[in-house]
Amino acid sequence: MSDSVSILTCSNVSIRYMVGDFKNIGLKEWVMRRLTGRYQVKEFWADRDVSFSLNRGDMLGIIGTNGAGKSTLLKAISGIMEPTRGKVVRRGKIAALLELASGFDGDLTVRENAYLRGAMLGYTRAFMDETYKYIIDFSELKEFEDRPFKQLSSGMKSRLAFSIASLVKPEILILDEVLSVGDGAFAAKSAKKMREIIKAGATTILVSHSLFHVRSLCNKVLWLDHGRQIAFTDDVVGVCDSYEAYLRNGGEAVFDPVAIRIEREAERIRQESERRRIAEANARAKTAAERQVAELTALRAEVGKLNKVREILCSVKI
Repeated sequence: MSDSVSILTCSNVSIRYMVGDFKNIGLKEWVMRRLTGRYQVKEFWADRDVSFSLNRGDMLGIIGTNGAGKSTLLKAISGIMEPTRGKVVRRGKIAALLELASGFDGDLTVRENAYLRGAMLGYTRAFMDETYKYIIDFSELKEFEDRPFKQLSSGMKSRLAFSIASLVKPEILILDEVLSVGDGAFAAKSAKKMREIIKAGATTILVSHSLFHVRSLCNKVLWLDHGRQIAFTDDVVGVCDSYEAYLRNGGEAVFDPVAIRIEREAERIRQESERRRIAEANARAKTAAERQVAELTALRAEVGKLNKVREILCSVKI
């Protein structure tokens, strides 16, 4: 597939939840509310009119505060749910690392859960037999493989889930806060594994509260705020700077590329002016020092001449 062909496209994706409908309250409560005239259904839009397009090899960072609609959007992209409005077009196999520690059975052993999770992800028994040793070694759970899963810490559970999910070689990879899996050492190992998958050409979507990871890994960024799309652009640094300012000030979430360019140009001019001022000051200091050296050299020459004249006069008197 050509790099210029969109491998993932979201067009005006909107996702609505119905609060208080029949599915939430049950038949009895629904009948009672209908009879008493108290039946009400409220709409909650988790995402509204989100649009973007990614090519092969792109890495998109999705940023926003809790409740911005990030995880709901990922579920629509991965096919777990259908948008209420709009559409998602995917061209390629998707691997989604969402809610890593979910989908396990606490009473089964670590080994049994590994095979269970593999089956849920569509892996065959033969494939799991071949890769089980890699999974258990990568997750560093060799000593725990025959223990009940519920005895593991939350970090251990996430490590097992990550080790299983990272076996795939997808065209589209979705990561929801998985670069912080486990302790520091395992987080570094998982980040290295993700980079290997990304370098293989996967189009990647990263949801993270770590702006460092977004700035250092992503070439595109999507900013969501209460379900609204604030910005989608390749100006990753500019959006991250605006988002940081939004977090500091607690103000309105606004991304103005023109204002950012003006601010950057003004900052560039300020820095250039400061460098020029320092250079001129250094030049003046250098000129003054050179002048002082020249004057001192001339003074020494004059002193030398006077000393010679004195020597001559002294010799004449004698």
